Amino acid sequence: MFILAGKLLLWLSSFIYLINTLTLAQSDFLYSYCSNASNDTLKSKYQINLNTTLSTLPTTNNGFGFFNDTIGLGSDRVYSAALCRGDIQRDVCQACLDDSIAWLRQKCPNGKEAIIYYDYCWLRYSSESILGNTQINFSMLSYQNTTDIDAFNEDLGSLLNNLIGYAATGGSLLKFASGNTSGGGIFLIYGLVQCTPELTELQCRNCFDELNKRFPDFFIGKVGGRILLPTCSLRHETYRFFNQRPQSITPPPPLPSSPPPPGKKNNTTRIVVIIVVVIAIAILIIASLTRLRKKNTPQPPPESIEMESFQYNFSMVKVATSDFSEENKLGQGGFGAVYKGTFEDGQQVAVKRLAWNSGQGDQEFKNEVLLVAKLQHRNLVRLLGFSIEGSERLLIYELLPNASLDQFIFDPTKRTLLDWETRYNIIKGIAKGLLYLHEDSRLRIIHRDMKASNVLLDALMNPKIADFGMARLFNTDETQGDTSRIVGTYGYMAPEYALHGQFSIKSDVFSFGVLVLEIVAGQKNKRFQNGENIEYLLGYAWNSWRNETASDIIDLTLKTGSGSLGDINRIIHIGLLCVQENVADRPTMASVIHMLNSFSIMLPIPAEPAFFMHSNIDPEMPLLHEYSSSRLSQHSANEVSVSDFVPR
Repeated sequence: MFILAGKLLLWLSSFIYLINTLTLAQSDFLYSYCSNASNDTLKSKYQINLNTTLSTLPTTNNGFGFFNDTIGLGSDRVYSAALCRGDIQRDVCQACLDDSIAWLRQKCPNGKEAIIYYDYCWLRYSSESILGNTQINFSMLSYQNTTDIDAFNEDLGSLLNNLIGYAATGGSLLKFASGNTSGGGIFLIYGLVQCTPELTELQCRNCFDELNKRFPDFFIGKVGGRILLPTCSLRHETYRFFNQRPQSITPPPPLPSSPPPPGKKNNTTRIVVIIVVVIAIAILIIASLTRLRKKNTPQPPPESIEMESFQYNFSMVKVATSDFSEENKLGQGGFGAVYKGTFEDGQQVAVKRLAWNSGQGDQEFKNEVLLVAKLQHRNLVRLLGFSIEGSERLLIYELLPNASLDQFIFDPTKRTLLDWETRYNIIKGIAKGLLYLHEDSRLRIIHRDMKASNVLLDALMNPKIADFGMARLFNTDETQGDTSRIVGTYGYMAPEYALHGQFSIKSDVFSFGVLVLEIVAGQKNKRFQNGENIEYLLGYAWNSWRNETASDIIDLTLKTGSGSLGDINRIIHIGLLCVQENVADRPTMASVIHMLNSFSIMLPIPAEPAFFMHSNIDPEMPLLHEYSSSRLSQHSANEVSVSDFVPR
């Protein structure tokens, strides 16, 4: 009987799945716009940047079908963005994006602005900033009217208002909602709304308000219609046109069943009752057995299961690095050396071998393993796994061919390879990575050791933030913390952290500002060469900016290149805003990215940055010390050098 019940249960589940699963056909082309052909040729700088951004745009997925990229500077800058409908699968999204890129390349080969709408996605590029721009729109309307217009419009309005409220308050990675409601009691009304992820709740609601102002009578009495703007869209129909999602507002009521044929009512009822009883008994027995098994079987903690899933065999890693030979050594960090490794299948990796006597204990090791493994962003280095044997602890990362940023930017020969466009893209990539850590990952993460040597470069010189051994996690509603164990690198630390152990996302912003000025200058922050003098970069940059001679700190190779001095001076301005002494005066990384992407925004006037590092300590010296409140009271801000320094 139980075998029969199991088969019936399996059949019934399959039948229900087939009924409730919506199979979507290939995305339909809806509308496109292409600016008038310009004098630009396929070999122009703008067209080269356009081809580049169309090639790299598919790699910028935020995890929920939103793509955003900017390539180039000045009049050659190309802004691009794309958004997939929130209910479709990743492969369908990717296929729609690929179709959009192929279509625009064919139909709009040398225009400076274009947009294409498909049913499942839209893609747009322009020589001007496009996020927040709602000028180009598309609408469709059914010709069929409802029989009870007033009741239909009331139900439709209530549904859309509920969906808009749900979407607007959604997470920063997905602002989407779908659902249904009854339409005057005759049929169901299905609705879908979506905003682009960068909009705040208020901006998302304002977009729909703007849409309503433009089309106040658009949906009155119509059984279906849609309006698509780049920043928000909505659609309704009297049939289900989307994949069902858990956040649907109102579940559809059960449809009335047809009465059984005469003479078969009793038999049909009896069969249904028997099936239901058998299935119910089977479910109860299976559930009881499952609970009993779980109760009697020790369950490993979730962290153990998670860590075992990507643990490497130590012997295998040892062979891959030739027993950690000097020939394979890539560098020496504060917590240990990094080696190049090659596995039998040809995969190349970077292996971080933690020092036995390092300051990083079990907690720091577990922190880095579990934290970095969960981070997925194009501007963060990817942790592949780890290995432990005895006192040996290894971290296995993806290998990036161009090593770290400091090996380029501070090398007189190599930094000539970094033109302004490359440096600008590196700055923006680092900013995007920090924004993900601060706002878009599941927990708020503060890196606490942002510096040039912790930024790795891939084959295309895209930056990836590395080394999370000192990162701190917060809940999303937490903004700052205190510690008696100060870790980091001296020249990059914010004053409130170095002196008082207080850190927040603004501590990372300060470090980012120092790094920005170093990238522009091509010199280290406390070893800035000004003629015969060695000066502190932040102070010299501030004085130069105040005296309107900010170009004095710009790397000479950039002054003779194709970069716009106006754009470079603006980046110096942004860097100075990030290193303000007052924490509240520093921008967030979201604001920084907005400043980097929009050159038309007026920037605040920076105040004098923090000048608290006047000792002779190497600004790149790894710092790890502990303090107490009594100890702090005995030393002034200029006496940080008396702290006990130990190797990281």
